[in-house]
Amino acid sequence: MKTWLALAALLVAAPALAGSYQPVDTAAVPQAKRTEAGLYLGAPEAFAMKTERGDGVLFIDVRTRGEFMFLGSPTVTDANIPYADLEEPVTWDAANKRYKLALNSDFVAAVAARLEQRGLDRGAPVIVMCRSGDRSARAADLLRKAGYTMVYSVVDGFEGDLDKDGRRTVNGWKNAGLPWTYAMDEGKAYLR
Repeated sequence: MKTWLALAALLVAAPALAGSYQPVDTAAVPQAKRTEAGLYLGAPEAFAMKTERGDGVLFIDVRTRGEFMFLGSPTVTDANIPYADLEEPVTWDAANKRYKLALNSDFVAAVAARLEQRGLDRGAPVIVMCRSGDRSARAADLLRKAGYTMVYSVVDGFEGDLDKDGRRTVNGWKNAGLPWTYAMDEGKAYLR
């Protein structure tokens, strides 16, 4: 009986893990999350693409090192390369009520190095993901300007969009129940 219950549970979960998902409605992507190329994935689609294509896709978590370390990360990401990180020395961004972030001047070169390690070129699919889809859109545009042709932004990010109470419970990697971990892997860490 336990075997049958386990099999039934697996069959219920299998469509989500196998890539049975709703495609992103590009017309519904908010302006702040739009990219020049218009290549978007939801978290389930990003998971499906990465698991189906494996090393033929580079999956970059573009959040800050602090987010990557303290909030966890998808188990299938290839690297954390921050699009932006805390400005040094640390200063306050009064308009956004947070610490000021500075763009990572090494971002494009670090992505190129990861592609080269895989034997991939700028025409290979690259998935970029941040917390909720805004920074990943800007990172995708930066990579496009550098000659990358297939950069996908994960529109709902790792934590998802805000609900009416200001909590990130609407969508995103974690809320979709996709595999993630708090355990860091030195091989994925951004050490510059």
